[in-house]
Amino acid sequence: MPEAKGSRLEVAGHHAHGPVADHGHEGKHSHEGAPRLPLLQEGDGRESILFFDAFSGVAGDMTIAGLLDLGVPLLVVERALAALPIEGFHLHRGHAHKNAIVATSFEVHLEAEQPFRNYREIDEMLAKSALSSPVKDLARRIFRTLAESEAMVHQMPVADVHFHEVGAVDAIVDIVGAAAALTFLGAKVVCSPLPMGHGFIKAAHGMLPNPPPAVVHCLKGVPTYAVDVPFELVTPTGAAIVATVAESFERWPTMSPDRVGYGAGHRDLADRPNLLRMVLGKPTLTEVEAGPSTHVLLEANVDDMTGELAAHALTILLEGGALDAWATPVVMKKGRPGLVISALVEAAAERDVTETLLRETTSIGVRRTPASRVERPRRIVSVNTVYGDVRLKISEGPYGPAQVKPEFEDCAARAKEHGVPLREVARAALVKYAGSPPRAEDP
Repeated sequence: MPEAKGSRLEVAGHHAHGPVADHGHEGKHSHEGAPRLPLLQEGDGRESILFFDAFSGVAGDMTIAGLLDLGVPLLVVERALAALPIEGFHLHRGHAHKNAIVATSFEVHLEAEQPFRNYREIDEMLAKSALSSPVKDLARRIFRTLAESEAMVHQMPVADVHFHEVGAVDAIVDIVGAAAALTFLGAKVVCSPLPMGHGFIKAAHGMLPNPPPAVVHCLKGVPTYAVDVPFELVTPTGAAIVATVAESFERWPTMSPDRVGYGAGHRDLADRPNLLRMVLGKPTLTEVEAGPSTHVLLEANVDDMTGELAAHALTILLEGGALDAWATPVVMKKGRPGLVISALVEAAAERDVTETLLRETTSIGVRRTPASRVERPRRIVSVNTVYGDVRLKISEGPYGPAQVKPEFEDCAARAKEHGVPLREVARAALVKYAGSPPRAEDP
């Protein structure tokens, strides 16, 4: 298994050793009086997105450092580690300058020799520990992800996997500490696609290709991309953490950032700051209110339908389950005038409306686009006017004043009955609604 930190890389005869000094920036800048984010409280991340912006990769210590920089109290990590029967180490939280960005660093300093542990021993230790159930469960899942990846590489039972470097106390600290901090925050985790370095890594098993085999197995189904960096950018612990906790992988999620934290890596990289950026923010309208795709937009181009046939098709589409239907004039190939016949439908009605669209138009194909929509809450009321009963549609919600609209068909019927203009019936209904309690109707 490759070394989680300070690994030695060999690329085309070039040797690079880490960690590398931070270009003398440490200690040169005073941070007294600098603005600081207030500490987060437990559960502050609920209803929020925590975005791992991993443009320089991800490691366990960078994850904890980024969460501490974001505002998770160090005490959260310390209390979790105090619940484990491990000793012979101490923690160091510091800061590092990376391309003029001041980030938090997190290190585990060993005070005594640590034993190698296999997966069975680590899992039993976690299961019997005094960790809270959510932290315990998450830490065990992360180690399980790592163990299954190692088992695939070495073709051996999961329980017997020896972790070597990541079985040492620093990796246990990284995984349990990250599990505690993420549980404390309670946010939905989204991660960016992960950059993959190249070259070779010297590990306990000898020279391994970069990215290491266990990392590749951990990242099954995770989007990755190549970068021209001859270092290990994604460590096994980092890969196991994001593969376990991330609900999705995106370049940047749809969100409004509230606060940002930076976790520093050990090396300096020539083409990018070696940082893991943590962004905590609220999902925006698209993700929160619109939700996943619940509707479908169906469209068909036609250039050989009369206006009468198009109007008839729209009527049939609405009667057949479309929530809305419309025709848009367009210029098609060879300059021919045409129409786009469109219908918005709920997902469950897609098949029926598609068949109607093909049957009632001259198109030989229908395009479909998944869609979602934000709706005002609506209700129907009825008022008694001098012309008779008229229903009104009331659209409310947190979008400004309510919209009140008399039903056209009711107004048309009352106008015909009394021989008055339709607009007079509509006006009477609005006046009645404003001056007396309406009767509720089923929507």
